Amino acid sequence: MTQQVAVIGSINVDQILHIQNLPQPGETIEMTAFSKAAGGKGANQAVAAARLGAEVAFIGSVGDDANGQFMHQVLTDAQLDLTGVSVNPQEATGQAYILLQATGQNSIIIQHGANYALTAEQVRSQASRLQNADTTVAQLEVPIPAICTGFELAHEAHRLTILNPAPAQDIPEALLQLTDIIVPNETESTKLTGIAIDQPDGLRANATWFHQQGVPAVIITLGEQGAYVSTRDVASQVPAFPVKAVDTTAAGDTFIGALAAQLQPDLSNVISAVRFASMASALAVQQNGAIPSIPTLTQVNQALHQ
Repeated sequence: MTQQVAVIGSINVDQILHIQNLPQPGETIEMTAFSKAAGGKGANQAVAAARLGAEVAFIGSVGDDANGQFMHQVLTDAQLDLTGVSVNPQEATGQAYILLQATGQNSIIIQHGANYALTAEQVRSQASRLQNADTTVAQLEVPIPAICTGFELAHEAHRLTILNPAPAQDIPEALLQLTDIIVPNETESTKLTGIAIDQPDGLRANATWFHQQGVPAVIITLGEQGAYVSTRDVASQVPAFPVKAVDTTAAGDTFIGALAAQLQPDLSNVISAVRFASMASALAVQQNGAIPSIPTLTQVNQALHQ
């Protein structure tokens, strides 16, 4: 049965600066190349969920500009339901400036633009889509009141909510209590909990902290080390698939979109869903760009069965 997924999130155009290494203070360096791609955590996760088998409704905001038109076309081509994407004439479409090193690692600077103008009222206007979705996904590149409203609507219909706390920031207690699954990476988890991952029992201590805040399920992504899963029934580290990374820009977003597309509401398949999401992420990092790198359902299934 096809999963129905709603994503409340950001829409950015990625301006990618290809460089050998990050510049030191006072240093001037040359780009080896420049490229532009569709991105934004929300858009990446929505496209990932759609490519990996889900039907996806997107809720977000773009500016009335060329970048907004570009993103609308990209998301239309990805076969998303864009009824919930509003056009804000007062704000520019969000942009991300990505410093992509030769190693494949990246550093990102965000201009939020229209993403930060998304309102709770705009989200509430999409109540039927949120309440018909099996899972609602959000990140922290749009205002928290908008996310809280979306998660409240999802919970009213007894639907699953997934929060990607990126970029890491203080999260209100109310939002944590509306979150069924939180999916930080190891840096974000440490920043939120104050507990180092690399100490003995650090992963379990991080997960316990989130559980104490009212979050039933925790999935901490660990890059090359895989992902740590903690629910009422499971506490396990799922290994990653070893690959040579070319560009890690959409790795985490691909993981979350894949997870949303696969996860059953009762979390009974959480380990297999995380394994699927890890393979999707492994395939994504072998290609350049954010949305252009996200694999299809067929590609992931073929890779898993090799």
